[in-house]
Amino acid sequence: MKNYEKKVVKFGGSSLASAEQFIKSANIIKAEASRRFVVPSAPGKRFDGDTKVTDLLIACYKNSAEGGDWQTVFAEVESRYNDIIAGLGLDLSLEAEFAVVRDNLAKGTTLDYTASRGEYLNGIILAAYIGYEFIDAAEMIFFDEEGKFDANKTNTVMSERLSGKKNAVIPGFYGSNPDGSVKTFSRGGSDITGAIVARAVMADIYENWTDVSGFLMCDPRIVENPRPINIVTYRELRELSYMGASVLHEDSIFPVKLASIPINIRNTNRPEDKGTLIVTSTDGYRTDDIITGIAGKKGFSVIRIEKDMMNQETGFAMRVLKVFADLDIPFEHLPSGIDTMCVVINAADIKGREYEIASAIQRAVNPDHIHIDKAMGLIAVVGRNMAGMPGTAARVFASLAKADINIRMIDQGSSELNIIIGVDEVSFKRAIKAIYKEFCN
Repeated sequence: MKNYEKKVVKFGGSSLASAEQFIKSANIIKAEASRRFVVPSAPGKRFDGDTKVTDLLIACYKNSAEGGDWQTVFAEVESRYNDIIAGLGLDLSLEAEFAVVRDNLAKGTTLDYTASRGEYLNGIILAAYIGYEFIDAAEMIFFDEEGKFDANKTNTVMSERLSGKKNAVIPGFYGSNPDGSVKTFSRGGSDITGAIVARAVMADIYENWTDVSGFLMCDPRIVENPRPINIVTYRELRELSYMGASVLHEDSIFPVKLASIPINIRNTNRPEDKGTLIVTSTDGYRTDDIITGIAGKKGFSVIRIEKDMMNQETGFAMRVLKVFADLDIPFEHLPSGIDTMCVVINAADIKGREYEIASAIQRAVNPDHIHIDKAMGLIAVVGRNMAGMPGTAARVFASLAKADINIRMIDQGSSELNIIIGVDEVSFKRAIKAIYKEFCN
């Protein structure tokens, strides 16, 4: 294992949902002096049926805005934090902070401010418990006048602010607008903050602690106990994410990807597990796996356009794609042949518009035939080691043939990083199982 001098560690809501989970997270932080900068989420669910603190805060905002009873819900928020403080044996009171939030809710405040208090308050508790300095994210993370994240200003200010700090806790999920008001990230907020901090301090690695031991090679709801992914590149991760795999949001990857900082997805409840390492390049890392992962989505339609001598018509594909642009319909893939062009579309985007689309294509290119195939699932077989490995595609196709599954579409990029296969939705799960069995059993 590599030796690291500077780590940024982010803990998700499940990792900080209770005093018991706080203790686990604190033990992880203290286990290595390199874990110098910590980004906490708000307390998540403690058990099935529980409510996340952020959801309670959003309910407070809505009730307040509508003139309803928000005080009762906020009392539940206070109770959650007080239980954590008591369970940790801390000599700490958040009453002054609670009073500020209550006052703002009573006067009328923003949803962003209210929702962000979950991370803010949790950050104060964590900093007090582990003895790190607390720094409000609003002082170092900035959005512009249009509400877009200002990466350059943030990186400059945060780099300077943290350069002399040995340790710090920076709450996730939010920053500030030019007027000083609180602004939250739209998705994966704390993940994004962790990546931003990692880039600013030029961390050796960004550890993202959650309730799973990294990513799995395919959906465990389809394949029982799939193998974990030990190492994956950012490019592979994007391919798997696009095809529906539950991985980090693109915004939470970009800052560290830009700085070539690896991400390690770890399990707070199983810290001995190595998790999944996400890297720019696998140079220096070895894996014998040909494929990295299998992911897929259902709900696609294929519009197949046929015309003799299509390849000799200059601008044919451009005119077809203009039809979809004019109708404001995005496309997913364009698998094509000499006299055939296929456009893969999300079925929901064309529902009830099939005749309109076919008529527009007819006027644009006068094809010999137009056919719309519905109820198709797309499966991506992703792996950096597929490139230059003879017979990989043949094994994919053979595994489906052996399972008596008809392939309706094949699309492979020039990078040979993935192979995308279209199958009937009724065969979708069987297809994933067949491919997994071929490469992983």
